[in-house]
Amino acid sequence: MKKRNIKRAAIIFIVALVVAVGCLIGGIIKTDIYNRTKHVDTFAGDKLFSADASKERDVTIVAVPRSSTWGKIFDFNNEGITESNYQAFTYDFTVSNNTKDQVSSFTFIMKFSKDVYLASAWNGALEIHNLEGGSDLVTTVPDLREFKPDQYNLKTVNVDGENFIAMKAGDYIKYIPSSTMNAMEVPIEPLQGTTPGIIMYLANGETLEESTVELEYTYKRDLIREPLFRFSIICLMAWGVALLIYIITTVQIRGYEILHERDNKIINESIETFTGFIDAKDSYTNGHSKRVAIYTRLLAGEFGYKDEELDRIYYVALLHDCGKIGVPDNILGKPGRLTDEEFEVIKSHTVRGGEILSNFKSLENAGEGARYHHERYDGKGYPEGKAGEDIPFIARMICVADSFDAMNTNRVYRAKLTKEQIVSEIERCKGSQFDPKVADVMLRLINEGKIETGV
Repeated sequence: MKKRNIKRAAIIFIVALVVAVGCLIGGIIKTDIYNRTKHVDTFAGDKLFSADASKERDVTIVAVPRSSTWGKIFDFNNEGITESNYQAFTYDFTVSNNTKDQVSSFTFIMKFSKDVYLASAWNGALEIHNLEGGSDLVTTVPDLREFKPDQYNLKTVNVDGENFIAMKAGDYIKYIPSSTMNAMEVPIEPLQGTTPGIIMYLANGETLEESTVELEYTYKRDLIREPLFRFSIICLMAWGVALLIYIITTVQIRGYEILHERDNKIINESIETFTGFIDAKDSYTNGHSKRVAIYTRLLAGEFGYKDEELDRIYYVALLHDCGKIGVPDNILGKPGRLTDEEFEVIKSHTVRGGEILSNFKSLENAGEGARYHHERYDGKGYPEGKAGEDIPFIARMICVADSFDAMNTNRVYRAKLTKEQIVSEIERCKGSQFDPKVADVMLRLINEGKIETGV
């Protein structure tokens, strides 16, 4: 494979890998930020006290009192009250995780709109906030069921031997869930929930409908659940598969290229051996076919031909005189002037060459150079008298290259020409024997020293 293509592929693979790894790192960072972010939602009214609201947000809390209640007499001033004036409410605070992520922790704060008396709570701890005189008096009770007033600095009342914590309107509690094995409330698994409970007393006829609950929680999202991470994994897998395919394909292509190079080498050596037989018929033209092929390839390169197309042009030019194999040696090497009959024999090498190469199917248009390299741009050439653009372009290039080599080498009938004579002759024959465009390129190559002249 060409180094340019390998380099391009390497750059593509490196860029793709950097993007995939970047997405992977981005997914990890995004997940970490997501898991450390604290979410806060406030619930009140129907959003808090209606069981139907439990699915409306990602994480919700509803506080629904149980139907069974009981009353007590709270006679703060010893007025001799005989009927219960406070009613007990058992509130189940159901925290629901409606996502596919784990809720790693939560707390909720309930701010009371009425005076209440806390009787009991289970599972978690209560952080009591009493607001008095502009101060926030904070006390944490790990388990309200085992509450002993003398152990805490809290305002309490005792009714019928039972102790209650007094909470005024504006005071609030913070519920801290239990993480022990006996009453594990966190973490909350996806699409699951937990239900801590609190028993409190309110004056008859009063409710907590105007109270608010602020729920604070964090997630623990598994990395595989992060879309950016999943995308990066898919990209990395695709990258790995693509790299494997590329390596396998590259190895196969390289194998084919080695075979192709070997076949080309065999073909090239075979053609050069064959053309060597032709050139060997005349010691004065030995190496002529190869030189013409080299010059033609240089010309073609100047006209924008590349790679395999240049190879094809080289081989076609290399075979341009193959028809001379059938020309008698005494005519090819004759030092004097040829008779008309002998010249006709010489001219026939173009047709004979075209016929010889007509079965060379693997080399496209193999016979064009052999058949038409003696055609002239003005139409006075042979064998068919083609003119101008009707002459195949490869034959027009070979015509200039062939004539240049004839002028630049010693022949049986004359010595090679000087550079000035060659340049002058090419200039003179532009538009008549030579295609002007090809002739101009040949002159430039000579002047730039890319094609050397003998003297």
